[in-house]
Amino acid sequence: MSLKKFYIKNVLEAGTDEAGRGCLAGPVVAAAVILPKSFEHPLLNDSKKLTEKQRNLLRPIIEKEAIAYGVAFISEEKIDEINILQASILGMHKSIDKLSVVPEHIIVDGNKFKPYKNIPHKTVVKGDAKYMSIAAASVLAKTYRDEFMMKINKEFPNYDWLNNKGYPTKKHRAAIAKFGPNKYHRKTFKLLPEQLKLDL
Repeated sequence: MSLKKFYIKNVLEAGTDEAGRGCLAGPVVAAAVILPKSFEHPLLNDSKKLTEKQRNLLRPIIEKEAIAYGVAFISEEKIDEINILQASILGMHKSIDKLSVVPEHIIVDGNKFKPYKNIPHKTVVKGDAKYMSIAAASVLAKTYRDEFMMKINKEFPNYDWLNNKGYPTKKHRAAIAKFGPNKYHRKTFKLLPEQLKLDL
């Protein structure tokens, strides 16, 4: 199925999405993108369906050709303070704040959002596999987050973030059991299964 260009035609429409919601460590990263009507790219799809190489190839193309884009990071401390859903929505709002032009309509990946200013919005389940602007936002959110996780991997190389990017893999959980959580871990998340419980 090919991606649709717009939910509403002939308005300035921004798509927004986040990456890192299910991770045990690191920030949640959100992006918002307004694409021109003429935008086409055969690779563009939901970032989860793309390889790392494809996402990294798409990122500069999206950034160059978008009418506007914004990327926002919400820290693990903030996630622990307000919860992951609220942090994801906050990130999307902040990424829309960063757009150099104000959208007339917003399409959001998922089924939860809070109104942004007085701009109408539509939530779309699996929107990153349906609309170009949401797919483009998913690519930016994922590449910026992966880049950050690779950077902090140098600080804490024991957790295999280079490969798992903070997601709850066996290797990641084994490292938490062995070395304990570090400052980038989300303390309100279930870092280990019951049998490997840690006293935080």
